Amino acid sequence: MTIGRPWGTLRYLGSGTGPLVVLLHPLALAGAVWRRTVDDLARDHRVVAPDARGHGESTWDGEPFTVEGLADDVAALIEHLDTGPARIAALSMGGCTAIALAARRPELVHSLALADTTADYGPGKGETWAARAEQAVTVPRTEQLGFQLDRWFSGRFREQDPAEVRRVSAVFLGTDSAAHAAACRALGGYDDSARLDRITAPTLVLVGEEDYATPPAMAQALHTGIAGSELVVLPRTRHLSLVESPAARDAVRAHLTAAG
Repeated sequence: MTIGRPWGTLRYLGSGTGPLVVLLHPLALAGAVWRRTVDDLARDHRVVAPDARGHGESTWDGEPFTVEGLADDVAALIEHLDTGPARIAALSMGGCTAIALAARRPELVHSLALADTTADYGPGKGETWAARAEQAVTVPRTEQLGFQLDRWFSGRFREQDPAEVRRVSAVFLGTDSAAHAAACRALGGYDDSARLDRITAPTLVLVGEEDYATPPAMAQALHTGIAGSELVVLPRTRHLSLVESPAARDAVRAHLTAAG
């Protein structure tokens, strides 16, 4: 399924019926990464998982973009589906996108689950993300994978579920390197830390205890800044908590139910 955007074609996966849930994926991955979460939620919800610009099967015109621009894309998708405000579950870059959306278009967001993400990557983020953008286009993708796997998953999970690790790795390897780099630069320019008080949707903040990409301190900052939010720290879990942790997926499902 697709919708047209000024930069190209946004593609999204869809499954189930009921209240709308939109799943927003991490950097350099795609909607396909959400397989287990879709399976969990589609029994009671209409679940939609878009591919960000240049990721997955979404096209892209090669122009620079911002996190706010990615949020505009999600807003356009929710309006296209025309089923009212969405319940949003989002991970990493997807969480930044969800924060930007909820802070600017609160009428489109029924509830939020923000996993392993931040509203600001902190001092030196521009230089850090510029370096990662350079690596995205100069280092072969297979050689980038070791760095990613260590960040994404605990050693325990990599041993226990190698098939899922291989599946997620394949999504990463299939990601366009130029789009990966553009998204890195977008994250380096992102800061919504002063807009967290604009978020009115019921919000769950999740973070892996061992996440060193967006560590628990960043989750605590979101929890402090978003009034009424709930914070859950997941033991022995790294950055892709909603892939690695059944407890994380259970918490999202419970949050969706509680939000009505």
